[in-house]
Amino acid sequence: MYRTVATATTRGGVATDSGDSIVSLDQVPRWSDAEHRSSLEFENEDPSFSNSYFPDPLTSLGAEFGSYGMVSRFPVDHDTNSKIYLWRGNPWNLEVDAVVNSTNENLDEAHSSPGLHAAAGPGLAEECATLGGCRTGMAKVTNAYDLPARRVIHTVGPKYAVKYHTAAENALSHCYRACLELLIENGLKSIAMGCIYTEAKNYPREPAAHVAIRTVRRFLEKQKDKITAVVFCTTTTSDTEIYKRLLPLYFPRDKHEEEVAISKLPSDVGDENGETIIDERKIRIKPLPKKTAPKPPKAPVDLPVSDVGLVRRNSSYLDSFLDPAFMSLIKDPDQRRKEQWEKTAQAQKGWNCAKVLGFGDLGGPPLSVSEEYSLHSRYLAKANSLNLSEIAEMKIVYRGGVDSEGRPVMVVVGAHFLLRCLDLERFVLYVIKEFEPLIQKPYTIVYFHSAASLQPCLYMFLSITSQPDLGWMRRLQQILGRKHQRNLHAIYVLHPTFGLKAAIFALQLLVDNVVWKKVVYVDRLLQLFRYVPREQLTIPDFVFQHDLEVNGGKGLIVDPRTKYVYHRP
Repeated sequence: MYRTVATATTRGGVATDSGDSIVSLDQVPRWSDAEHRSSLEFENEDPSFSNSYFPDPLTSLGAEFGSYGMVSRFPVDHDTNSKIYLWRGNPWNLEVDAVVNSTNENLDEAHSSPGLHAAAGPGLAEECATLGGCRTGMAKVTNAYDLPARRVIHTVGPKYAVKYHTAAENALSHCYRACLELLIENGLKSIAMGCIYTEAKNYPREPAAHVAIRTVRRFLEKQKDKITAVVFCTTTTSDTEIYKRLLPLYFPRDKHEEEVAISKLPSDVGDENGETIIDERKIRIKPLPKKTAPKPPKAPVDLPVSDVGLVRRNSSYLDSFLDPAFMSLIKDPDQRRKEQWEKTAQAQKGWNCAKVLGFGDLGGPPLSVSEEYSLHSRYLAKANSLNLSEIAEMKIVYRGGVDSEGRPVMVVVGAHFLLRCLDLERFVLYVIKEFEPLIQKPYTIVYFHSAASLQPCLYMFLSITSQPDLGWMRRLQQILGRKHQRNLHAIYVLHPTFGLKAAIFALQLLVDNVVWKKVVYVDRLLQLFRYVPREQLTIPDFVFQHDLEVNGGKGLIVDPRTKYVYHRP
């Protein structure tokens, strides 16, 4: 059925499949091939796909951001790079030991990678029916039948939802690692891997490519002696462009690429296996304390039955195995509750300066970690049980893309905060629900204050003459919890006014000195785009108009969504 070709057809410097020809690894471009680098970037680009939409991270802004002495998380490794290939086309014609099939849990032919069963013949579907399915994130192996490969490794990619993005990332990483582990277990050396993530499961292509490439890199760092080749196969122009841009970040070919990649890599590149990590969910195991020499036994003393428990609790045997630091955290519940009541009573009796000035009730004791967690959990559970679509339609708070360093962005529009039409309690629930996926990792807030002073909006409730007051802001931050405080990178405020700056100063002074010191004032849109790229933001039309009216001056702003062009004289 197949015949070996002498040369491979190429397009844009990346080899493609040609009919039913067998293509050997010698004909597939190797990533470490220096001569192939220029063809990957410039030759014969597809005119239907603009390369400017996906700028090359190694050429754009490379001079602006240096490594600042940081150590690369993915240093140059020529031995590992020599095992990486990039192939434009389906992997079914590649002469490798194994090819990867992205399928569903039933291993159905209809949900498998396009063209696989047609090329392999009916025997593949018959063997898949005997495997009993496959779980998401796992992999199973079959014969390759009519394919030039020796085996087919089947894996099931995850469905993607923003709320569960961490679970989806880790499941996708498991897919790639399970395929590589099966490759080694079956005594195979080379593998061709297509894009396991699929549009049918709503997985964003570029974040998925990050997971795929970094997982392969981490696996090769441990098992590179057992694998000779990993071929990344792409079938679309967009996937090819994504891999061209991301491969230098994880497989740099020289010191220049390594240095530039330091500033281009996402803030979270996973653990030693490439999986996304959450610090709060780490299992911390401390070694047992060293055993001390046993004390000589004392003569037994007859005690009342009520005192026997005290002797056991204070025995030297138990003390040798208890961590004093851990035991110091355990307080008597009644004592803890009594202390909290005393603090609350003292705060209520005392003279509250903020309340006298009209800022609201800023008194009361600070919440402990467990109290914050309980408060946040209650609000989140209630928010997930309600339909808050009317709040979402107001477009006060909505998700953006990512900032210049890959952190997710939350957008807040001050002019849409219509206090008279808003149920504050439901608004708080909506904020908790929307922020929950973001606050697990470093993230950014962009606040448009454009024309906000003309509305009874956020500017108004930050002032001292309206409700809700700063006490309400303090309560909101307590509900969001300490993850919000720790993972918030910056709050970019566009078109700030003097009144807003005074209100934020009051927040710094009276509410939270940590969060509100992260505010960065931005006077014009062009300045904001240095921190968050334009294509990552959905900007209301009036923001452009306000920027034009307030700033004037030189420059040009184009809104590709509305096609408005603003010329500045």
